[in-house]
Amino acid sequence: MEDEFNVTYITLNGYVEVHKYSYVYFCIMFSAYTLIITSNSIIICLIWIHKNLHEPMYIFIAALLLNSVLYSTAFYPKLFIDVLSEKQIISYSACLFQYFIIYSLGGSEFLLLTAMSYDRYVSICKPLQYPTIMTKTNVSIFLLLAWFSSACHFAGLTILNAKTKLCNFSIKGVACNNVMFELHCVRSSVINFYGVVALVDLVIFPLIFIVFTYTKILIIAYRSGREVRRKAAETCLPHLIVLISFSCLAVYDNVIARVESSFPKTARLIMTLQIVLYHPLFNPLIYGLKMKEIYKHLKRLFCPARNI
Repeated sequence: MEDEFNVTYITLNGYVEVHKYSYVYFCIMFSAYTLIITSNSIIICLIWIHKNLHEPMYIFIAALLLNSVLYSTAFYPKLFIDVLSEKQIISYSACLFQYFIIYSLGGSEFLLLTAMSYDRYVSICKPLQYPTIMTKTNVSIFLLLAWFSSACHFAGLTILNAKTKLCNFSIKGVACNNVMFELHCVRSSVINFYGVVALVDLVIFPLIFIVFTYTKILIIAYRSGREVRRKAAETCLPHLIVLISFSCLAVYDNVIARVESSFPKTARLIMTLQIVLYHPLFNPLIYGLKMKEIYKHLKRLFCPARNI
């Protein structure tokens, strides 16, 4: 629909009895968002403050957690507004912006996990060369490449979407993810091709590289002593768990966008909320409990009496 100022609005049609349970929705989502921001920010601050955490591995972890904060902020404030409003709508320009933020951060997540796998590979397989390879300059380059290359890919997709004619003004979702392709009059072959390029560059190639590095790590750890195996398990296992979790949610997101309209709305809503709730809380939980040095600082922060 369009108003007198010629602004195109999209109806978000994925809520279930939102007017009946608006305050319940709001309380649950506000609690989740507060928990996400708090848990991720605490670990980011610990990494920032403590010098013994100023290592490439922890810097990459802080970058991942920052991604979780930004990713959640792209979702939750709009959800708060929607559940308390009479109409659940969003301007098409805001919809495109939300799409860009969500997927550029998602793409950078895979690239950051790739950088982390390379860091672990050099640390375990080439320990003598580690200080000369994983310098502050190289770490900064990895971070910039992760965010910039993903943003460039999805900036192109967002521009192509903005130029595509719309015939539908309602999406079966609560946010502007892949479901927004339902709005287009015709499926664009250019957008499809560009999407495949982004998938290959930001997901397939990184996953192949991660599999290669962790295979090498497993081989070296198997051939080495107990200390190397312990180090590999302690530092690599959390990254692998996060990678598997995020990969499953990425597949999940693409499945949601392509299921038939007969798919129950309640189930679709639950699946979507899993994506915006599960992973942003999962990251600080895994890294906070499984990374020994971070866990030590968390204990000192929350249980100071036990560390006297």
